[in-house]
Amino acid sequence: MVVTPAKWTIEEYHRMIAAGILDNRLVELLQGKIIEMSPEGEPHAYFSSEAGEYLTRLLGDRATIRPAKPITLVNNSEPEPDIAIVQRLGREYLNHHPYAENIFWLIEYSDSSLEKDLEIKTKIYAEAEIPEYWVVNLRKRQLVVFRDPQDGEYASKSTLTGGTIYPVAFPDIAVAVDLIVSS
Repeated sequence: MVVTPAKWTIEEYHRMIAAGILDNRLVELLQGKIIEMSPEGEPHAYFSSEAGEYLTRLLGDRATIRPAKPITLVNNSEPEPDIAIVQRLGREYLNHHPYAENIFWLIEYSDSSLEKDLEIKTKIYAEAEIPEYWVVNLRKRQLVVFRDPQDGEYASKSTLTGGTIYPVAFPDIAVAVDLIVSS
């Protein structure tokens, strides 16, 4: 007998949420699978919060910073990145979470979820053509930067421990890596 896990659509996932089936569960939908999310440790919560505030000050009204909120992607995925830098669409987000075309870049802070963030989510975000994805490796205090999605993978990957980075969407904005990695 072959065991095949059930795959869920975004619509089915939303119905489960509306029905209260997933209440009090930290989950996200990844490639049709409902995946438990790791609880945030203190460093994760602190650094992601500080970085969100820093990016809000840096970008001003050019983008909205959404901390730990869902995004909706076409590959039956509705992840909740630690920080999503998205278009300022105001009340439109009452009707839907940001779609791939609304996203400038995403940031995940990773300790226990490092493997998932570097492998599974990298593929999901590249398939959705998210232009830029950053993973903060909390174990090593490194920023892993993925850019240039092509054929379901990112063509560019670099690892930074300091210096300045200029986001693809905002090449005139200098982001201090230290303030993202270790605030």
